[in-house]
Amino acid sequence: MKEAALYEKLGSGSVKCHLCRHGCNIDLGKKGVCGVRVNQEGALYSLVYDKIISTNVDPIEKKPLFHCAPGTKSFSIATVGCNFHCSFCQNYSISQMPRDNGRIEGENYSPKDLAKLAASANCRSIAYTYTEPTIYYELARDTMVEARKLGLLNVFVTNGYMSREMLENSKGLIDAANVDLKAFNDQFYKHYCHARLEGVIDSLRFMKQIGIWVEVTTLLIPTLNDNPTEVRELARFIKTDLGKETPWHVSRFYPRYKEKELPPTDVDALRKVRQIGLDEGLFYVYTGNVPWDPGEKTYCPGCSLLLIDRAGYSIEKYSIKNGLCPKCGYQVDGIDM
Repeated sequence: MKEAALYEKLGSGSVKCHLCRHGCNIDLGKKGVCGVRVNQEGALYSLVYDKIISTNVDPIEKKPLFHCAPGTKSFSIATVGCNFHCSFCQNYSISQMPRDNGRIEGENYSPKDLAKLAASANCRSIAYTYTEPTIYYELARDTMVEARKLGLLNVFVTNGYMSREMLENSKGLIDAANVDLKAFNDQFYKHYCHARLEGVIDSLRFMKQIGIWVEVTTLLIPTLNDNPTEVRELARFIKTDLGKETPWHVSRFYPRYKEKELPPTDVDALRKVRQIGLDEGLFYVYTGNVPWDPGEKTYCPGCSLLLIDRAGYSIEKYSIKNGLCPKCGYQVDGIDM
């Protein structure tokens, strides 16, 4: 165990966690909402600092991050646990393990070990992913520091429910983040995620403010968050609050966890939502979880030239030269483009 970051001691042995928007007040012997932070003798500890449940080398496009060092590999890590309890979670077997089964599993790796493994695998970045990286922040932060020493990028794949205090504490370490904006409806967040929409919106705005490259993902779930009016409002939020250069990934839902009775997202519905995003003025809108779909490609916002031709997670054609469109000279938005 490792003493947690970002908490305060209260009276009578209780503590308050400042890591995420839940702001849990945790009594002696109890755990926070995430299930991986425990109050022992009036101090808060992380139960997953040295408990890695998954390591893998992925294409950066799998995160999905299409505008952060495209075509490179990302060393992906995770621990168990999450501060959301989404009924449709695609990785529920590890994200909900502490909550559903009371178990914490994983192998011992130090932050230095993880950074060295990433470098030895010729990865351009380390991705804190699969579960919610906010809840293993102590491990993530120390690993990000080690990654910096080796010239690696750090990318978060997150639900965006971290506190501003956590983002301030990590300033200069997180290069890019793909944030799940699961719906543009607070009732959806309350019912299906046990969280609130405003916390995610505030994190997105603040990430942009402090210089993190942001891409947004929405898992389009039939009947739950696919109302065209709501989807259009979400697209307008991205444009007005985050910028029209912010990529939006609209991904196909497959039945998982507690929502197995729902059908997979219709591909035509996915394409219609992508078109809504483009009609609202977003430069880059992508379809996800539909390999070889035309919506995977990147076009120049200046002249519509095909810049990146993708097939699944592979790049078939890459036309960007020194970050510029070779036809019109548009500076393509992102990191290491």
